Amino acid sequence: MAMSPNLNPQAAASLALWHEMVAQQDLGRLPSILRDDAVFRSPMAFKPYVSATAVNLILTTVLQVFKDFTYHRTLVSDDGLNVVLEFSATVADKQLKGIDMIRFDEDGKIVDFEVMVRPMSGLQALGAEMGARLAAYLPAYKAQMSQPGQ
Repeated sequence: MAMSPNLNPQAAASLALWHEMVAQQDLGRLPSILRDDAVFRSPMAFKPYVSATAVNLILTTVLQVFKDFTYHRTLVSDDGLNVVLEFSATVADKQLKGIDMIRFDEDGKIVDFEVMVRPMSGLQALGAEMGARLAAYLPAYKAQMSQPGQ
């Protein structure tokens, strides 16, 4: 990934809206920048969650769970359709660092949103909080992946 301002113009507009929503702690306009078949890849789950509804639910919830959330660096891919956003936050009393890896389509819609978090203590605190809030809702959105040999 190159540090490059060459983000696709539609993706750049969506990313600007994302940053604005996060700053306001209001993701009400998030569905407008999610593709219907968007995928969320959680640091806690092997299988991704599929659908704009699932991605919206997860990101809206995590924004409520994170305290002192701050983005630090942005890296842009050469094709202009991918960004990596470095962040820090606190969950319960655990500090964590992470990255959001966001892939956009040519229209600037989010196709794939993957999160990685460290250290393990921060990830565990995040998983516990998210599980407490979403355990009843998320299983319906897990991608159905075929098992080898089937």
